[in-house]
Amino acid sequence: MSTAPRSWLYVPGHRDDRVAKALTAGADAVVVDLEDAVPAAQKDRARELTAALLDEHRPDGSGPRLWVRINPPGTDAGERDVATLSGRRVDGIRVPRADDPVEVRAVGDRVGVPMQLLLESARGLWRAHELAGAHELVAGIGLGEADLAADLLVDRDEGLRWARGTVVVAARAAGLPSPVQSVWTDVADLDGLRASSLVGRATGFHGRSVVHPRQLGPVHEVYTPSPEEVAAAERVVATAAEAAARGESAVLDADGRFVDPAVVARARTVLDRAPSAPSPAPSSGDPR
Repeated sequence: MSTAPRSWLYVPGHRDDRVAKALTAGADAVVVDLEDAVPAAQKDRARELTAALLDEHRPDGSGPRLWVRINPPGTDAGERDVATLSGRRVDGIRVPRADDPVEVRAVGDRVGVPMQLLLESARGLWRAHELAGAHELVAGIGLGEADLAADLLVDRDEGLRWARGTVVVAARAAGLPSPVQSVWTDVADLDGLRASSLVGRATGFHGRSVVHPRQLGPVHEVYTPSPEEVAAAERVVATAAEAAARGESAVLDADGRFVDPAVVARARTVLDRAPSAPSPAPSSGDPR
């Protein structure tokens, strides 16, 4: 898969049956969770199963990317997770409650794979830009909205609008990809998920974390450029190429719209996010 994932499906690491189903559910990325979805008494089992999965997993490029969410750095559980993952083949790890660049650097040095940092506290959000540049393996930053709303004492939707803008700015300022949207917890409300995802796409996010396979369809729909969007982007790039051949950098296209380098860059982003081949249909099974 060459395009950035549109969906990141969480699955509890202590449930090997659900992990197996998640890997065939149609998500672009699967996140094996060692943190919130795993009871304290099952943490060791989750690590053992995840280690076995990573030792056996040999992706051929056709399946989902495989990530692991560890427990917070600086905790005993987090230290055990890092020790388990060090030296193993995994596409990346998600680091929850990230708020200390020193801890992020320590995790990056030990695990040696791309990291997505989840900002889940006022302190983490305040240090977003510093965290985004804490290590060369930081591949993205995003919000853990439930924990962040609780820490800020705000409503999860209205009260976090400014925080979402903050993380988008911090990510792009650091040269990182657009952040991944946080989960939509009402699994039955697919219309709400779609509407929320449309707002996320319009405000600088790309892709979304999900907790159930039935959420994949709406997320893929929103975060996949439509054929019309792709065709329009191709026309912009072609117009720009013709202009460049004439020694011009900004022109009006055939429809009278202004095309300059910023418009071209946006069009290339659309083309970069367009799938190169049809995605597998999401499964209706429950891998959790």
